[in-house]
Amino acid sequence: MAIQTITWMSAFLCLVQVFSMPMPCQLQGQLVRTTHNLLRDMGGHFPLECLQENVFMAFPATSFATSGAPQVRAIYETLKNIDTLFGTDELPSMWDQPKLEYFQNIIYRQIEESECMSSVDTSDYPIRAEGLKTYFGNIAAVLKEKNFSYCAWEVVRKELLYTLEFILKHTSDSLLWSNRT
Repeated sequence: MAIQTITWMSAFLCLVQVFSMPMPCQLQGQLVRTTHNLLRDMGGHFPLECLQENVFMAFPATSFATSGAPQVRAIYETLKNIDTLFGTDELPSMWDQPKLEYFQNIIYRQIEESECMSSVDTSDYPIRAEGLKTYFGNIAAVLKEKNFSYCAWEVVRKELLYTLEFILKHTSDSLLWSNRT
């Protein structure tokens, strides 16, 4: 009886040890897809009254060019930049507020769960980071230049939709998918 108890206790302790190990540092593809869909659905189509405010911003596709750790770090940095943009109190009230809050929460969750990405060492990352920094700097400049107007936020939403769509189409192999559909 004592041997059986010790065996069960050992098995239990082994399982506890295995399941308490930290999860690998990866971004979840389903959450990236959810953020894209929320951003798409919170405001509808690009408003006609904002067409004159629309500006072209060159997307830094080269920041995502190499697969593996450099690509995942670029996605992580993109999410951090999105979080920074939405960190203002001057968000558009015309958007669906529950979807906006959910969007912000998921972005924050992805960043928190993948914070180890900031320590991923990639030799060419500074070059990639510069492209992202310029891109998101341009987006932030549009917001400030247009005093965080509704149309400025629509331009930002359009750009971020493109960014998230690009990530989902071209870098999805670097994301963690629980059940690929």
